Parts: sequence; C-alpha cells; structure tokens
Amino acid sequence: MTTRSGTATTFETQRAALADVVAIPVTPFAEDGRVDQDAHRALLRRLLDGGIRTLTPNGNTGEFYALTPEERRLVTELTVDEVGGRGAVILVGVGHDVPTAIASARHARELGAQMVMVHQPVHPYVSQSGWVDYHRAIASAVPELGVVPYIRNAQLGGARLAELADDCPNVIGVKYAVPDAARFAAFARDAGLERFVWVAGLAEPYAPSYFSAGATGFTSGLVNVVPAVSMNMIEALRSGDYPGAMKVWEQIRRFEELRAAGGSANNVTVVKEALASLGLCRRDVRPPSRHLPEDERAEVAAIAAGWSI
Repeated sequence: MTTRSGTATTFETQRAALADVVAIPVTPFAEDGRVDQDAHRALLRRLLDGGIRTLTPNGNTGEFYALTPEERRLVTELTVDEVGGRGAVILVGVGHDVPTAIASARHARELGAQMVMVHQPVHPYVSQSGWVDYHRAIASAVPELGVVPYIRNAQLGGARLAELADDCPNVIGVKYAVPDAARFAAFARDAGLERFVWVAGLAEPYAPSYFSAGATGFTSGLVNVVPAVSMNMIEALRSGDYPGAMKVWEQIRRFEELRAAGGSANNVTVVKEALASLGLCRRDVRPPSRHLPEDERAEVAAIAAGWSI
C-alpha cells in the first residue's frame, strides 16, 4: 500500500513482531488508585530486558476496559517513552466506539507506535458485515499503521476478514482468541493462511495447538511474571519442538488454570498477585475484577517463587 506521503509500506517489521511473544503488560495501580507510573516503567523495562520485543499497551491484561480515556493515553505514552530506541515494536490496543478508536489510533501514530490492535466489539448486537464496517473505519483512518483485529467471535467467518483486508491492506495480522483449534484452522484458511500473521490470542495454553494449525506468534500475560518461560515456549515452537513446548505448558498449567477459572474471572488478578508476591507492583485490580482469596494468593505466590525468575 502507499501512505499519505506517497511512500510504500510493506509492514515487514510489524509482521515479524507479530510472529513472536506478543506481551500484554499489566497496568499497575498506586495506593491512591491512579496508574503507578514508576512501577509501570519498571515492569516494561523488565520485559525488554527479558528479551521481549513486542508490547501491547492497553490490552485486556492491562485492564483496557477499566481505564479512563486519559489513562489509556498515558499508558501508551509511558510505553512509547520507555521503549525509546530499544527496537521493540508497539501494538496499541484501541476500541470502544468508532470515533474513540480512531482517536486512540491516531494518538498512537503520532507517538510513533507501529501498529494497533482493535479490541473485540463489545456491542451486544454484532453483525458480520457490521464487524467489517467497524474495522474498516478504524483501519482506513490510519493507513500507515499495521492493524490487528482481536477476534473472539466464533460466529465470524474467515471470508469476512479477507473482505476487510481487500479494502484495507494494512490489516496484516490477527489475534485469534476463540478457544477452538479446529475452528481456528478453518478460519485461517478461509481468510488466507499466508495473507496474515496469525497470533494465538489465548496465550501459552493454546499456543502449541494453534501453532500446529498455522499460528506463528502468541500473546502472553504470564510474560509479565516470568519472561524466560514465554521465551522458552516460542523458541520451542519455532523449532518444531512440540515436546519441548509441552514441557513449558506443563510448567505453567496450574497458573493458567487459576487464570481461566470461572470464565477467566481472575485472568488479570492472578498475574498481578504473582507480581505482588515478587514485590514488583501492588496486587490492586479494578472492578469488575477482584482480589484473590487468601488460599489462592498463597498458591500463586508459591508457583511464582518456584519459577526461575
């Protein structure tokens, strides 16, 4: 495609960044409830020092839907500033109504971010054609940025994604988060397996099965706690070492089961509890998330302590 300045954009750097561990940083809160900027920067540095090269500020593990518009802008700004010249690629989460999503995407572009991830529409009535319209409006507003739809809707057909990309060639990757490996395999092939970079959007527990069907990257909230474990899994999957990847899977199984329990009610809570047990940030989460009960706090702390941090 061609940008407004007339220069061709191939998105090679962005595509490579998606075929990796796509970290979803937490948003730490201070005692007064505001974003803890110092802790946030320290956690970002820890990820970068751990070898992570793709960061998604304002993802679900960052409590996107619990942040105010001003806080979402702040999180983006902190991430861009902390990355600086370290070579990481930033994939900013955007969403809500179309004007808000476009404003967030343009803000990300102005700061120098390279991509945006469009959160799944939370409207109770989503038609497949309307899904295309929603994403087309956002992608068309920022043709210079790579665009990654976040797909959690099992009803959406792969042909709709192909339709979107026909109109918006900056739609270059997909965060696919439907918990069905067979459906993912079919969706990817209906949309165009080689046309997009496929990211396993349900993180390490689903990464081996999704990689076997064509994914080349996976998202991670666990990476906030122990970057080395996520790096071990991506390295095993890249080399086709599925037994090695499953050893990592076994290592993280209980931690991820705690996150997934109750319809993923404690998805973020467990990650923050682990970080708190390591003294890296407060455990605070915002409603509708909630702190863990004491017995599960102890279990999470024991798991985190048992990893090689």
